[in-house]
Amino acid sequence: MELTSTVARKAKASISFFDLQAQFAKIRIEILQAVESVLESQHFILGQPVELFEQEAAAYIEVPFAVGCASGTDALYLALCAQGIGPGDEVITTPFTFVATAGSIARTGAKPVFVDIIPETFNINPALIEQAVTPNTRAIIPVHLFGLSADMDPILAIAKKHSLAIIEDAAQAIGSTYRGKKIGSIGDFGCFSFFPSKNLGCAGDGGMVTTQNKAMADRLNLLRAHGTRRKYHSEIIGINSRLDALQAAILRVKIKHLDNWTKARQERASLYSELFDQYKLSNIVIAPHASSEFGHVYNQYVIRCENRDSLRNYLQDQGVPTAVYYPEPLHLQPAFDYLNYTKGSMPESEKACADSLALPVYPELPLEDQERVVQSIADFYASKVQNARGNGIHE
Repeated sequence: MELTSTVARKAKASISFFDLQAQFAKIRIEILQAVESVLESQHFILGQPVELFEQEAAAYIEVPFAVGCASGTDALYLALCAQGIGPGDEVITTPFTFVATAGSIARTGAKPVFVDIIPETFNINPALIEQAVTPNTRAIIPVHLFGLSADMDPILAIAKKHSLAIIEDAAQAIGSTYRGKKIGSIGDFGCFSFFPSKNLGCAGDGGMVTTQNKAMADRLNLLRAHGTRRKYHSEIIGINSRLDALQAAILRVKIKHLDNWTKARQERASLYSELFDQYKLSNIVIAPHASSEFGHVYNQYVIRCENRDSLRNYLQDQGVPTAVYYPEPLHLQPAFDYLNYTKGSMPESEKACADSLALPVYPELPLEDQERVVQSIADFYASKVQNARGNGIHE
């Protein structure tokens, strides 16, 4: 796709990394009507909007049960609690993820056990999981990072062999598929976040747990509401983690648009790959892994590249925003010092933290902005080559 002339005419205003206002502009009337309906009812805690959204989300993810909660972090914690995981238990997960994944494990009193990633996908390496299993292991939390499914079949086999629960961290992956199955329908639990920047985001915090098991769904409903079914009668110790009606009403509007938004993200991901080829960057920039068996929904578009920090600074000067997910792996962060991991113990995660860079991607991202992003990346690496030649260094 040739967009160079368009870019040449475009003033160098800053590009948006993510633009929620553009999304809102297209569904403004629907959202305001939904919010007004809740305000008119004056029923804000659970109730019909939450129940209807749970039914619609369960149908979308192709599971019988979905339980709304206050955040994606709480979704993970509730799933662990529903499974009965606590002190003395171990849960295997990846160190290349947001802190909530391992933090939720630690919150139960259980021990997070880290397993390194596959460099091409950023997801947990199934080949390394079994050696991390001990008699205390109770569950595995694979993270479907950036919107790409983890390789679930070998993880399912390991879980079955050792009688382990699988809790899918699908916070970034709603709508993603694995070999035809919706993410969140494969393990014992699927945990979702509706943080505003997610592919399906609400107007604040929100989350959801999906399951195939009615007894677990009932327990999740109990846990999220102080362990009570009727007022002032607590059956178990629970927490206050309810998805409120306003957020559910907004999500009911947005979920109808989700597939179209996903398609738009995928189209922009494909265009990035075309542009990398056009600008002869394919040997320098590694685009996200894409496969028909692993349906990517591109919550983030994360490349791997040389001279990441210098490139990022250059792009910032050009008005091109980027982000680093994540600058430091969990096993080396102070909160997890007590686990006694050392630098070099998770080499692929550590390398990913040093050379990965997220580029702008969202459904309304203008195509000319994508060209400008890639043109700026090409300019940076061209200048590196020129400087090397000027210094007498042969590439």
